[in-house]
Amino acid sequence: MSLVDYQLMEVANGKTVKMWAQGVAIEEAARRQLRNTARMPFVFRHVAAMPDAHVGKGSTIGSVIPTQGAIIPAAVGVDIGCGMMAVRTTLKAEDLPDSLSGVRSAIERAVPHGGERGRRRDPGAWSHPPPAVDDAWKLLAPGFQRIVDKYPSLARTNNRTHVGTLGTGNHFIEVCLDEEHGVWFMLHSGSRGVGNAIGSLFITLAQTDMRQHLANLPDKDLAYFKEGSRHFDDYVEAVGWAQRYARCNREVMMNAVIDAVRAAIHKPFTIDEHAVNCHHNYVQKERHFGADVFVTRKGALSARAGEFGIIPGSMGAKSFIVRGLGNEESFCSCSHGAGRAMSRKEAKRRFTVEDQISATLHVECRKDAAVVDEIPMAYKDIDAVMAAQRSLVEVIHTLRQVVCVKG
Repeated sequence: MSLVDYQLMEVANGKTVKMWAQGVAIEEAARRQLRNTARMPFVFRHVAAMPDAHVGKGSTIGSVIPTQGAIIPAAVGVDIGCGMMAVRTTLKAEDLPDSLSGVRSAIERAVPHGGERGRRRDPGAWSHPPPAVDDAWKLLAPGFQRIVDKYPSLARTNNRTHVGTLGTGNHFIEVCLDEEHGVWFMLHSGSRGVGNAIGSLFITLAQTDMRQHLANLPDKDLAYFKEGSRHFDDYVEAVGWAQRYARCNREVMMNAVIDAVRAAIHKPFTIDEHAVNCHHNYVQKERHFGADVFVTRKGALSARAGEFGIIPGSMGAKSFIVRGLGNEESFCSCSHGAGRAMSRKEAKRRFTVEDQISATLHVECRKDAAVVDEIPMAYKDIDAVMAAQRSLVEVIHTLRQVVCVKG
């Protein structure tokens, strides 16, 4: 491991940003956000930027922000607990049917996906939640009620009806093959509508609490809660619950995917006991450099020594099962994906449905105007991203998708 394998960006007041970005472009707007975040007085040591870093709301997506005595709600964001889950099956490529459209259709029927998009009814929610959803919600409901008792507006959210559902945007469910032609199921989602509501509420509260000081912040979305304040403690409770919800959401969804594929291919198979289920938008207390700190990973994975994680590429590129190397300089973190190379609006302006079809010829997936913003060319080169973080993780498996379901 190189002693200095990151780029050092100096910030005012002795603060720094360490960027694992050799060979990967990080636009100036993202660098400016990184500098702004690192300037906050409660940031511990430095901000770490991953190779997939790109502009976010307030703080850069693909950054690791260690803090003492304060948390920035907008740095965690509104997709609280968003992350990945993957399981390896005993199936081989030859066990899958020649046409994978039936597998894709079975998954789409089994897992609600999509969003409201102006409709009165949310097609991405359960109309009649199945028993697995109700069982999961029974475990989540008491914690949610404690939060609702303090913040009643959160009761009017899609909470129970979003358990085990996918959502929209870059969330996906995939059937993948590894280097030995083994079949994996992989998915990407978070805390859905209720997590969005929790994140939005506390971002607004932070800005309201700091309304007399907003002008002194580099960005209003860097408004924060001080440790010990009422809203700080309430946020820690609410964000912790949303992170548990997100993990549970992925587990319920994965079980539905397994059952759907089993019924679609009419072949018996089992699941490897070692499943990976990891957040990449979250905050938690950790110990680094001899100090207890709150670590906010805004589009970043925990990569402690020996810890498994998932780094997906775009819907036409490779994905990776990785093992952390425990690099303390990155606060034991790594990237959460390839990272966008351009905005969704720019991708839709630049590319066509024909481009999308060409880029995903090898994948059974949607190929229409609504998903052009997810075209592989809208993302950074995943190989370059992985090369830039060789000191953060090691690759255990390389996956390529053959089926991709998006909302």
